[in-house]
Amino acid sequence: MAVLRPMATPTTRCLLAQPSTATATAATRATFSTTATASRQTPTHLKVPFERVPDYPYGPFRWYKQRNSGLYGTSKIRFGNTVSEEHNIKQPTSWRPNRHTKRLWSPSLNMFIRTRLTAHVLRTIDRLGGIDEYLLGTKQRRIKELGPAGWRLRWKVMQSAPVQEEWARQREAMGLPPKGSAEAQDAEAAPSPEEIAELDAMLERGDEFVIGEELVEEKFMAEEPVSKVTEARNTPQ
Repeated sequence: MAVLRPMATPTTRCLLAQPSTATATAATRATFSTTATASRQTPTHLKVPFERVPDYPYGPFRWYKQRNSGLYGTSKIRFGNTVSEEHNIKQPTSWRPNRHTKRLWSPSLNMFIRTRLTAHVLRTIDRLGGIDEYLLGTKQRRIKELGPAGWRLRWKVMQSAPVQEEWARQREAMGLPPKGSAEAQDAEAAPSPEEIAELDAMLERGDEFVIGEELVEEKFMAEEPVSKVTEARNTPQ
């Protein structure tokens, strides 16, 4: 009589337990690859110490925040519609600024400044003669165009030796004491509490303020006798 034996349970094999040859080869190549990874250069404004730079007077941009990381000027994303000529159908679209990444030479820093900027700002830099002239602009419009990134680049250029020497020559030409001297510190010093109290008392009394010394010559605008004025008028020229 034949004895019935229970069938053996088939062994379940996990297909993912052992990686395939192709996967193992790819992992080995990625682990022991000698190819250098592509390096991404950091913009120059990110290398400036943030704690030493004064706060940007106009604050970060709240719209089109990409302007906070480059020289975008007043450029923004423009929104509008394109209208087909044949069927007069409107299609909403947008136009982004023409942005570039450039390395511009700075004579003051003796190095390249890497930054993002628009084509409009690049034309302005070429017209002014360099990025140093653009960053050192003193008008309010230029300060607003710089943004936080341009503000930090401006501070970096202002700390360079050539710019400091040029400003020292300008102070000397205007008759001002050298920066850092005792005379300059006295001129820039804040008023003492006694002086503030004296000024407050003068304001309460309604006194007049005299700034500086009155350099008035003696007999300035003095009235002359009538006879001398008449003789001067009748004298032929």
